[in-house]
Amino acid sequence: MPTPAGHTSAITASKVSGTAVYDTKGDKIGHVEDLVLDKTSNAIMFAIVSFGGFLGIGEKYHSVPWSVLDYNKEKGGYVVPMSKETLEKAPVYSIGDFTKNDGGVSIRDKSYDYYSVAKYW
Repeated sequence: MPTPAGHTSAITASKVSGTAVYDTKGDKIGHVEDLVLDKTSNAIMFAIVSFGGFLGIGEKYHSVPWSVLDYNKEKGGYVVPMSKETLEKAPVYSIGDFTKNDGGVSIRDKSYDYYSVAKYW
């Protein structure tokens, strides 16, 4: 299924990792740290979006449903339909939390609820 902006539905994870993330005002708010995959449904559970900190120190990690990120060719990054303030209020996790307890299913659930995104499962 194409993205909301009509871009291709196929992309490699290595190309996504490190890509900048912008808010609706066009301000860079972070980058995609990684993706968490749901091996049983062949779906992406969520993107791990990192922002804040410097050189990995003090960074905050948020699980953001993959469908929320929309690639903007002009920016060369993903735009999320929210402000930086909304993302700052989202649940924060350590990088190791995302794959604990069966792939962070509780993190996935909280993320989809927080961003009011339809669940794929």
